[in-house]
Amino acid sequence: MENVRPHSLFTEQDIYLFREGKHYKLYDKFGSHTIEVDGVHGAYFAVWAPNAKQVSVIGNFNKWHSEMHHLYPRWDGSGIWEGFIPGLSWGTVYKYAIRTDHGTLLEKGDPFALSWEQNIQAGSLVSTTWFEWRDQKWMAERWKKNSLKAPMSVYEMHLGSWMRGTDDPDRFFNYREIAERLVPYLKEMGFTHVEFMPVMEYPYDPSWGYQVTGFFAATSRFGSPQDLMFLIDELHKNGIGVILDWVPSHFPGDANGLHFFDGTSLYEHEDPKKGFHPDWKSYIFNYGRPEVKSFLISNAMFWLERYHADGLRVDAVTSMLHLDYSRNEGEWEPNIFGGNVNLEAKDFLQEFNKAVYKEFPDIMTIAEESSDFPMLTKPVHDGGIGFGMKWMMGWMHDTLNYFKEDPINRKFHHNKLTFGSMYVYNENYMMPLSHDEVVHGKSSLIYKMPGDEWQKFANLRALYTYMFTHPGAKLLFMGNEFAQTNEWNFSQSLDWHLLQYPVHKGIQDFVRDLNHLYSAETALYENNFSPEGLEWVEANDGNNSIYIYLRKGKHEDDVLMVVLNLTPRVFDYKIGVNEGTNWEVILNSDDEKYAGSGVKAEIVDEEDDEWMYRPNAIVLKLPPLAGVILRQKKLAHKRVSKSKNVSAKQKSVDKWAAEKAEGTPKKVAAKKTVAKRIQKVSKALAKPIEDIPPLTLESWKNVDGRLKKMVSQ
Repeated sequence: MENVRPHSLFTEQDIYLFREGKHYKLYDKFGSHTIEVDGVHGAYFAVWAPNAKQVSVIGNFNKWHSEMHHLYPRWDGSGIWEGFIPGLSWGTVYKYAIRTDHGTLLEKGDPFALSWEQNIQAGSLVSTTWFEWRDQKWMAERWKKNSLKAPMSVYEMHLGSWMRGTDDPDRFFNYREIAERLVPYLKEMGFTHVEFMPVMEYPYDPSWGYQVTGFFAATSRFGSPQDLMFLIDELHKNGIGVILDWVPSHFPGDANGLHFFDGTSLYEHEDPKKGFHPDWKSYIFNYGRPEVKSFLISNAMFWLERYHADGLRVDAVTSMLHLDYSRNEGEWEPNIFGGNVNLEAKDFLQEFNKAVYKEFPDIMTIAEESSDFPMLTKPVHDGGIGFGMKWMMGWMHDTLNYFKEDPINRKFHHNKLTFGSMYVYNENYMMPLSHDEVVHGKSSLIYKMPGDEWQKFANLRALYTYMFTHPGAKLLFMGNEFAQTNEWNFSQSLDWHLLQYPVHKGIQDFVRDLNHLYSAETALYENNFSPEGLEWVEANDGNNSIYIYLRKGKHEDDVLMVVLNLTPRVFDYKIGVNEGTNWEVILNSDDEKYAGSGVKAEIVDEEDDEWMYRPNAIVLKLPPLAGVILRQKKLAHKRVSKSKNVSAKQKSVDKWAAEKAEGTPKKVAAKKTVAKRIQKVSKALAKPIEDIPPLTLESWKNVDGRLKKMVSQ
């Protein structure tokens, strides 16, 4: 095999942008690329190691000898080493042998490798991300699915433990096997998006993927890059968006990873007060270094471009933004203004959001952020950080703490469920019931619920009713949709056998119906991020643990009412409404088909007197520990008050027709036509004239079609 030849894929503009922190597609240049030079096929390598004394490529092809294939340092002081090795092709395993300034020889994986080995050596592979995508329709229209005015219900999952081989419970399904099972399941369940916990290569299974070593490599645990692309392609072809967890907050100290890459703190901050994470024993990126910013933003761009990701959920944003995160006094230093905000991380996140939204305006970035850092989802040009959404961690903690309470004590914690509505429109929120809530001794969701088996499942169904009807996008971790009883265990499959039991199947069916209802009813999502979307009817009845609120769409008559009875008591409850019998029950969490007790939620009476500051009232029979959703029937017109008599109504019709017809022969004829057609409508609908509205002449042009439609209703 020939030795290394000088060759470069970099232009002067590439180098300039890289050093300025403005090169967002470094993956086109760095790493390994199979190319042809002067008619010779081989692999080009490029790596950033500015403080190295010598860099070479090692692998099986040279028996891992560090003195055989030296790369060439660029003359421009960029710190880039590069070269072309003839004869190498896809599948070649390699690493970089880096001689430090102190003479130490380090063996490092390629930070830009597209694939890594799954063994203790964890070598990088010369690979490709070529794939014949068939999701063009999805990509052209995904802006609709990622819109803040669209329903977003996310299924969060860990690929290694969602479902495992039926022949061998320890065998991972590969990406293609997962696709066969996951795609139809998500479609049936009605989830609009799926969120994969990190798919980037990681060495340590118990990290769940959050300790990344191969930032540009799809983990080979489940197959090749093309296998992951196949999975995403199949999801897209079936109308399901894909969100990827992305970890720009830290990286592990593995010997072949980014830590101490060229013998210095190259990617991490040199000051341990800023560069070391005390909780996770990992290393924090140096966000103030331009080349590191280029690396990270390029990594985000890579997954959006090459893997067609529809969104990135950014992990551990709170730890990035706060210098004092998980640190005691004396373990951190204030910024130049004396505060605790990491200004370099803030600038990085703003630049990241600006860059990805400029390139991919139809994607979504989501922050996992647990503090009240201001303006996280506001545009950068308005002083915000620029995320599309953030996790509503306060809602999650308050809600779970409330539902853990025995119903007899809930009246003392009533405001836990109403408090979230006080700030729900401060940011664009996604409500998570995530993996973090069902691990480390926190118990599964179903076992957070109090009471006997019936009460636990009833409480969980009520919680889901509240979640799916609350403003904001939704996220549910795998297994929660069928009430997994054990805590999540990354090393084994979910307990799918539980679905043989009616209570678990009932929960699954209920989540399915909630999802489909959520996507079908515009009142539940059109104003998810606008104050017009929520109106409280009863927020203060703590003694009965009753909550009643309206969800509203863009149209005036697009209204749903949600009633939560969070005690085991069955009783009739009087509710103030603007319309009486115009309400119908469309979902009852206590229905027998969900393994509930079967108490029917129904309107048992209606009253004309004012109640709850509303002109009318209904009396609703409330099932125990249940959520009930009612829909306001959509009418073709505003219903005229029954207090108006026939003669008065007829006079108004005559007056209206006369005014329209006055002075015009055509309108005189129209007056008679209108009167006849009003009679026709009355007869067809079997309704008195006082219930027929004085519509405009224009609206009668298609009267036959309108009659058919009205009669069918």
